[in-house]
Amino acid sequence: MADWVRLGDRAIRFPRPAGTSAAALAQAVRSWPHVVDVVVGPSDVGAYFDADVPDLTGRVEALATARDERGAARVVLIGVRYDGPDLDAVARLLGMSRDELVALHTGAVYTVESIGFSPGFAYLTGLDPRLQLPRRDTPRPRVPAGSLAIAAGYTTVYPFDSPGGWHLIGTLADDAPMFDGHGARLQLGDRVRFVAGGDA
Repeated sequence: MADWVRLGDRAIRFPRPAGTSAAALAQAVRSWPHVVDVVVGPSDVGAYFDADVPDLTGRVEALATARDERGAARVVLIGVRYDGPDLDAVARLLGMSRDELVALHTGAVYTVESIGFSPGFAYLTGLDPRLQLPRRDTPRPRVPAGSLAIAAGYTTVYPFDSPGGWHLIGTLADDAPMFDGHGARLQLGDRVRFVAGGDA
């Protein structure tokens, strides 16, 4: 497990330990001396330092038993409208009605498993297996901020206008942005529920 690699003098990358939550990993790595940022992805973890990186073999190995000590996860309700441009096509592709698709999507409780691609872009796990499909064959050059999307076993809300290859099934209905001057609305380990029809 200690096969970490340096990324220059002030950053490292290592494989994410199996069975350890994203929140526990981020919490543990942030406790290391001189850490200024941690990025937990689906398969790797990056840590960035404000000083030269020492030998971290022992610390990386200890992450296999890291536990989230924050207590109960925060639950975030997000109001959405199921009005995305891909909604009907996705329902047809999955062999269900749009009402069935909406019921499956709102019926799940999701977990923020990683944040990346752009600031505040949360990869939410927990998508019903019946809603899983690959990314679009052709990405869009611009996906509007606030777009609710699914792809490759995840769901998300785009925090900014950006290119994207996910299937757009809805739009953010409440006034709270996904990312603003105070940071990201969603944090690692948060539990998320989508509420159809408007404000949560």
